[in-house]
Amino acid sequence: MTPPPPPHTFVDVLIIGAGPAGLMCANALVHAGVKSYGLAERLQREGARFDRAAFYNPGPDGGITRTERTQVIFAPTARYPYLVTRHQAGIESLFHDSIATKGLVVQRPVVPTSIELSEAGSDLENPNAYPVKVTLKRLDSTDNEGEEVVHAKFVLGSDGAHSWVRKALDIVMDGDQTDSIWGVVDIVPDSDFPDLRNWSFIHSNKGTLMNIPREGDMVRFYIQLPDDTDFVNRETGRVDMAKASPERIMETAAKIFQPFRVAQVGEAEWWTVYIIGQRVARTYSVQDRVFIAGDACHTHSPKAGQGMNASMNDTHNLAWKLAYVLRGWAGMSLLKTYESERLKYAQELINFDKKWSKLFRDKPQSEANADGVSHEEFLGMLATSNGFMSGIGIHYEPSVIVDPRHQSYASKVVVGQRMIPYDFIGAADAVPVNIHDMLPSDTRFKILVFTGDISEEGTMNRVRALAERMVAPTGFLKRFGKGAYEDMFDVLCICATKQDKMDFTDVPILFRSHWSKVLLDDKDMMGRCGGGGYEAYGINPAEGAIVVVRPDGFVGTVAPFEHLDDITRYFASFLLDRSSVSEGMRRLCRL
Repeated sequence: MTPPPPPHTFVDVLIIGAGPAGLMCANALVHAGVKSYGLAERLQREGARFDRAAFYNPGPDGGITRTERTQVIFAPTARYPYLVTRHQAGIESLFHDSIATKGLVVQRPVVPTSIELSEAGSDLENPNAYPVKVTLKRLDSTDNEGEEVVHAKFVLGSDGAHSWVRKALDIVMDGDQTDSIWGVVDIVPDSDFPDLRNWSFIHSNKGTLMNIPREGDMVRFYIQLPDDTDFVNRETGRVDMAKASPERIMETAAKIFQPFRVAQVGEAEWWTVYIIGQRVARTYSVQDRVFIAGDACHTHSPKAGQGMNASMNDTHNLAWKLAYVLRGWAGMSLLKTYESERLKYAQELINFDKKWSKLFRDKPQSEANADGVSHEEFLGMLATSNGFMSGIGIHYEPSVIVDPRHQSYASKVVVGQRMIPYDFIGAADAVPVNIHDMLPSDTRFKILVFTGDISEEGTMNRVRALAERMVAPTGFLKRFGKGAYEDMFDVLCICATKQDKMDFTDVPILFRSHWSKVLLDDKDMMGRCGGGGYEAYGINPAEGAIVVVRPDGFVGTVAPFEHLDDITRYFASFLLDRSSVSEGMRRLCRL
């Protein structure tokens, strides 16, 4: 009897690979339009916070000695000036629970067996077409009844360093493999080392080790292993895990820690041995229909906290762009900015990682090694690392969604970088509020109108005129999207007016769709925070400015009131007029 043909299903987005990158994308898409990701509170509660870093170098007695303790974040504009660690499974559980609230689950054990991309221009150019066909196979089925053919508008390959998607589409990875061999162990330590609960960097004459505090009493050690270790098969260049063990890794750690004592309590929670490979894909997409993200398109050392962070930032960048195209709000050309922004970032990260890994590999500076790595050099690289790790150091170049032509009107709010956090107060209640809390990841562009001091008649007249122009039929609020403009744009205003000189109802109604949307650049009632925001952003209170923040939190453009048309032209370069907007997403995603 001939078995029935496999079923055919149709989805907007098929995600292959359910690691951090894939789960981030699924979560962003399935929650598109809601308040935000909503994961920070649980992450803070479950993770391990640490505010201090400690540095050790060779001491005069052959052991190690502490050189310095300092703040972990070398970034003056960080909203949260500390680090929080959570292991990958814990991060993934956040996403699993979040997408489950929308009825989305990861399908296991399912693997792709073939992928076909239509070559017809009419299919590739039509965002409503399903040009990608992927055959899936259930591993727990022995016949073709376990097969399914999925037709997708878009496919994301977030399936790791050995990506099946990347290989199936012949995407080349450029780069090489270093000679550095590292062991990693997650343990509960028994030690007299005083900085186990700090982010610790140990340069010793016996090797290099980095300690990262983990949840509870656990720590993670990244340990440089000796070049003559037998963990590597010299013929294949691959790690021979049969010869490695957490106990042998800890033997090296114990030597590096001397004169301090360190041992593990019980079994290691997790461990691995790896050789650092630094590679980046030549392209991140095929016909803007199949995309790769995370380790599928860039591999590097995990020691700078870049593995999971960089991967999730890839799909944080991509998800809102997919949502805009699927909803018919933006043209297909918007998707090209994913590769142009994230590929350049990955190349910068790889270049940094080469220098970072070399610092760990090289011997530290000492009396016997004057040309070694100095403490000052290491601190400088750590500051750069924090810029990559936190996202503060990411700077996207000018493009259709990054327009710096009027940068001088908000000189310290760098177009192409993430919006700088700052405390203002609510005009309605005088309660402090950080601007970041007004910029949730809800797929909307945030239009921040810095009005100046509206207690001055001339300024108020300019603000009223601006509001009238913004709601005109030819303005961007009414020209793009479909339905209420609030679905795509969230308008806020920040006044340089003292709280005793205005009410929130004084501003035009466009700028106060809700009482919380009006903020003041003034001190709170206790005088503890707020004030000085215009100066911090480089905005002249006499002139004001409009700041456009993208759905991913990066500044898209700024402009003075008199150049409102330039903001409309900015949006016109990638958004579609109302007349061409479709009904939106059909079936959002399949993971």
